[in-house]
Amino acid sequence: MTFKHLLLAASATALLAGGASAETLRWARAGDSLTLDPHAQNEGPTHALAHQIMEPLIIRDHSGTMVPALATEWAPSEENPNVWTFKLREGVTFHDGAAFDAEDVVFSINRALTEDSDMKELLSSVKEVRAADQYTIEIETDGPNPIMANNLTNLFIMDKGWAEANNAVEVQDYEGGEDTFAAKNANGTGPYKLVSREPDVKTVLQINENYWGKDENPMEVTEIIYTPIQNAATRVAALLSGEVDFIQDVPVQDLGRVDQTDGLDVRTAPQNRVIFFGMNQAEVDLDSDNVDGKNPMADQRVREAMSMAINRDAIKQVVMRGQSAPAGMIAPPFVNGWTEEMDAESKTDIEAAKKLMEEAGYADGFSIQLDCPNDRYVNDEAICQAAVGMLAQIGITVNLDAKPKAQHFPLISNGETDFYMLGWGVPTYDSEYVFNFLVHTKGDDRGSWNATGFSNADVDGMIKALASETDLTKRDQMIADIWRVVQDEQLYIPIHHQVLNWGMKQNVGTEVDPEDSPKFKFFTMN
Repeated sequence: MTFKHLLLAASATALLAGGASAETLRWARAGDSLTLDPHAQNEGPTHALAHQIMEPLIIRDHSGTMVPALATEWAPSEENPNVWTFKLREGVTFHDGAAFDAEDVVFSINRALTEDSDMKELLSSVKEVRAADQYTIEIETDGPNPIMANNLTNLFIMDKGWAEANNAVEVQDYEGGEDTFAAKNANGTGPYKLVSREPDVKTVLQINENYWGKDENPMEVTEIIYTPIQNAATRVAALLSGEVDFIQDVPVQDLGRVDQTDGLDVRTAPQNRVIFFGMNQAEVDLDSDNVDGKNPMADQRVREAMSMAINRDAIKQVVMRGQSAPAGMIAPPFVNGWTEEMDAESKTDIEAAKKLMEEAGYADGFSIQLDCPNDRYVNDEAICQAAVGMLAQIGITVNLDAKPKAQHFPLISNGETDFYMLGWGVPTYDSEYVFNFLVHTKGDDRGSWNATGFSNADVDGMIKALASETDLTKRDQMIADIWRVVQDEQLYIPIHHQVLNWGMKQNVGTEVDPEDSPKFKFFTMN
C-alpha cells in the first residue's frame, strides 16, 4: 500500500473504533465532471462533484435556500452601498492541513475573474475584492449589486498556497484543450477528500474527518464511489442489481420499473433548468447549411417558423413519458422574471410555419446540422431526433450530430456550431444570470455561452444596468423589457423545463435538489 492508502485505511479504522459506521454510497449518472478546476467550467455535473470536495462562501441546501458555508455572515456595507462584506468561518482547514482565511477567498475570486474562467459573468460587476482582515472580505461592485451574494453559490474557494505550489494559479483553458494539475487534483475545505480520479471511469472520495461542519450535518456517507454510466439501460441495471445505490437520472421509460422494485425509490421534483435550441443568426453564410451566400436563420421569420414546427406536447408525451413541462421561454419557473404568459408563447402551427418559410424565401426549405449532446440532459439525443422529424414538416432537413458533452460544449463556447441544443439552470434564481451568459453580446466578460451571435447595444446596456439597480420594481421592469426582446427576436427555441427523477435505495435519505446537485453531507443512510 502507498502511504496515502495507509492513511486512508487508518482513518476508516479510527471511524469504526469511534462508534461511527462507515457508509459507502455508490453514485452514478450519465456524464462525468468535465474538470476538477473549479473555475474552468460552469456546468452542472462539474459543480456537483466539486461541491463534495470544495466549498463556496454560500451554498444552497436541497430546498434551494441559501445557507452559510465558508462565510457565516454577509450583507451590503452600511457605509458604502457598493460594497458587500463577508465574515469568514474561522478554524477551517484545507484537506492538506493548510489554514483557510481571507487571502484564499481574494485569490479565488480574482482567479475566477480571469479570461479563461467560465465563472466570470457571475462576477461581471466586481471592481475589487479585498481582505479587510484575516476573516473578513469586501467585494466592491460597480454600483450597488442587490444580488451579489446569489452569484457566489457555485464559486469555489481554492487554497492560494496549494495553487502556487502546483502551478495552478491560472485557470485551465478547457475549450482550448489544456490539461493542468488543477484539472485532475483538488485540495478543498469540503466534507470529502479526493482519493482517486479516473475521468469518465471512477472517482473515489473519502470523508474529511476535520470538516468544520461534521457536527452540523448528518455526514452519514463516509465514502463516495462515483461512476459515470452513459448508457441508460446499463445505468438502470446497475441500480436494480445493487451495484450502485443512487442514480441522478432515471430514464423516463424505466421510472415505473425502478419505483416498483423492492428496496428502491424514485423521487421526483421540478428542476431549475430549461432545455432549448440555439441558432446562429449572425454569420453571413453558415458552414453547415446548403444555402449559398445567405444565412436562413438570420431571418426572424425562419427562427419563428422553426419554433412553431416543434411539437412540445408530443415531446413531453412520447419522448419524455410525461416527465417535462413544455416551455415558451428559456427561464425556469423558479427564476425572477419568469411569467406564465411568456412561458405559454411557444405554439405549434405547421401551416403558419410553412407560410413564414415561404415569406422568408425558403418555401423549399434548406438543410442544416444540429449539434446535440448524448450524455448531458434527460433524453437529449432522443429530443433532437424528434426535432429532426418535426422540422422536416416545414422543409428543413436536419442532419443530427450527437456526441458526448465534453465534445459538444466547446462547439458552443467556441462559436463553432450553427444549430445546437443547450440546457440552462439558474443558480442565482434571477434572470440577470440568463442574460449575462446567453443574451449579452459575446465579449466584455459576458455572453460566453451566446453562440447565436445576437448583439444589441441597447439590450447590453440594460443587462449591465441590472447589476446595480437597487429599486427592485424598476429592476423587474427592466428584466421584463429584456425578455420581451428575447421573445420577439426568437433568439432561442425553448423546448421544456426538465423534471428530475432520482433513483435510490430506500435507505438513502435525501430531498431532491432543484439544482440537480446532491450534497452528500446532507444525506442520511438508514
